[in-house]
Amino acid sequence: MKPDVLLVGTMMPALEARLDEAFTVHRLAQAKNREAFLAEVGPRVRGIVTGGVTGASRSLMEALPALEIVAVNGIGTDAVDLDYARVHGIRVTTTPDVLTDDVADMAMALLLATARQICWGDRYVRAGLWGRQGLPLGRKVSGSKLGILGLGRIGRAIAHRAEGFGMEIAYTDVAEISGVSYRRIPALIDLAGWADILVIAASGGLQSHGIVNATVLDAIGPQGMLVNVARGSIIDEAALVAALLEKRLGAAGLDVFVDEPQVPEALWGLDHVVLQPHRASATLETRIAMGDLVLSNLAAHFAGRQPPTAVV
Repeated sequence: MKPDVLLVGTMMPALEARLDEAFTVHRLAQAKNREAFLAEVGPRVRGIVTGGVTGASRSLMEALPALEIVAVNGIGTDAVDLDYARVHGIRVTTTPDVLTDDVADMAMALLLATARQICWGDRYVRAGLWGRQGLPLGRKVSGSKLGILGLGRIGRAIAHRAEGFGMEIAYTDVAEISGVSYRRIPALIDLAGWADILVIAASGGLQSHGIVNATVLDAIGPQGMLVNVARGSIIDEAALVAALLEKRLGAAGLDVFVDEPQVPEALWGLDHVVLQPHRASATLETRIAMGDLVLSNLAAHFAGRQPPTAVV
């Protein structure tokens, strides 16, 4: 008999089809009455499949008394109640490594697009303004100073790419990272003041909530640039909007926001801001690889084996 799993949100059609083949899938997003739906199927559900942003709350897991595993299609666990999972012996798995390159690529794409005004230039040409009015000069990327908040897998991949641009690299993390040649600047405020460009690649969660605040944004300054491919919650979003509107922050490239898919409307018309709809890992190849790992984790668990990428 197929194990029952709860699908939170939607996934790639190919992944959903494979889940249907291996499991009895209950789709929470299709439920007209969430509470009634969970009351009906909850006692049978042994696994959750969810995304990194959606996660699995304590209340959701409490509604599933037979729950054994939460398989996250992503690397973020800040939306999963890990403490509840540990206490109740629930495995939690993610899909690390397979999306590292894509997220690092997006960070560099946002960095280049923002500094060199790629999107602004595109709009300028499409509007027929070339030759009719001027366009401000961009900022040089090669040889600039790059600060990285969070030197985990993705942070190191970003640094590796930045080396190809001859950038001077420093980072802030909770501890010194062994095996790297980059300088650690312990205080985020000092890193922000040093860097021409600050890239956020840290994990979300309570420990990083709002740490890029107005003081840090002012330290980056009107000639500096901020790129975020991590979690919107790491930035004080109201302070970010104010800094950009008041030109206290030079520019920003943003893939993530606090209340997705809601993006502050004040950002929409700003030419010195590049916006993306949380698409850092959104390539066909990587999403297939992520789906493969979700399925591998579930299959291993239900076969009584250690899931390959368990975090709990």
